[in-house]
Amino acid sequence: MVTVGEGRARPARCRDRQVYLLSHPVIFALLAATRGRTVTRLGGTVLIQGTEAFREALTTLPLDRTAAGTTGGLAHALTEDGVLFDQDGPAHRAARRSLAADLSAAGIERLRPVWRAILSRQLAALGAGGDVDLVQASAELAGATVCALLALDADPVAVARAAGAVAAAATREHLLGIPRPGASRTLAAATDHLIRLLGPQRLAAAGMPADAGMTADAGMTDAAGRAVMLAIAAVNTTTAGIPRAVAWCADSRLWPDADSAERREVLARELLRVTAPTALLPRVAAADGIVGGRRIRKGDRLILVARHAAGAHRAGPDCDRPAPPQVAQLVFGAGAHACPGAALARAQLGETLQLLAPYRPVVVRARASRRSGLPGWATLVVRAGPQSRPSGDSCS
Repeated sequence: MVTVGEGRARPARCRDRQVYLLSHPVIFALLAATRGRTVTRLGGTVLIQGTEAFREALTTLPLDRTAAGTTGGLAHALTEDGVLFDQDGPAHRAARRSLAADLSAAGIERLRPVWRAILSRQLAALGAGGDVDLVQASAELAGATVCALLALDADPVAVARAAGAVAAAATREHLLGIPRPGASRTLAAATDHLIRLLGPQRLAAAGMPADAGMTADAGMTDAAGRAVMLAIAAVNTTTAGIPRAVAWCADSRLWPDADSAERREVLARELLRVTAPTALLPRVAAADGIVGGRRIRKGDRLILVARHAAGAHRAGPDCDRPAPPQVAQLVFGAGAHACPGAALARAQLGETLQLLAPYRPVVVRARASRRSGLPGWATLVVRAGPQSRPSGDSCS
């Protein structure tokens, strides 16, 4: 069994910090400077970083789900009713119920052969002493999972790349600071490309109503909008989360925990807590309220810092003393509308760790992405370590 103190976690934390410093340096410098405060007001923007304040903001404060610069705002820009991400109305509730069924324990088991086959093929090179880029492997895994969820006959890698481009363009348009010239046009072009990959013919073949003229500007059917938003969310959290978690596991030498059936689930939850793939949740207050003892005004832009709320900056992953589940879960949001894909994310990371563990991989090359929507690696190459003990069924 492995107990990881912050001394052991230091190399992993040092490497992981690169994804923040190179992708969004100004924002994360600001967050680092204010992380000791529960709530910080900067004009009309409020940073919320405390555990209870974060939960309060998501569960008790009325939020504007259609505001520009938020996930719901992007959904409304693409769809008729902002389905899946607007948190309001019967269309939203029906879509959430449908997605919850798809991502139930039984739904995840139906999807498992899809991603296991990809991992088996992608990781096989480790047994021959070769290298594996976990970013590429995660992108294919994410794209294939989305296609399987939506019953679409599309190229998984192309879907993953297109969804990543939309997230990157949306982030550049909605970042704090001076608006970037052409950001809106770039976002529209990237979204149109993803729409073309997912439909309309493929959406129709999957039993979804299709509009041959649908574009990001014209809007699309709810079913098509759901497909687009699901692709963006699932692809970007997976391609950001899995490589960062594997790098942390390798740098902190956590492979014995990954190899243990009893500890692997705890390790996956802890790694997701510490890496917090969706580190920031942009929201807008729909009414006056109180969060963390501070007054929030209607129209305030809220930056909810999930990684600080979950204590990622204070403690590394520890299977002997893990964070309480209700704290670890905060990286997936809180309340009735927390991310429905949390169980899928944990399952996919757990299986990735299980298949990697016999090889005791080490990171041989890493390059942080400067363009991705979420902090992540552009390249994360691993190789079997000196203590590897691959078995015949390690990637079966």
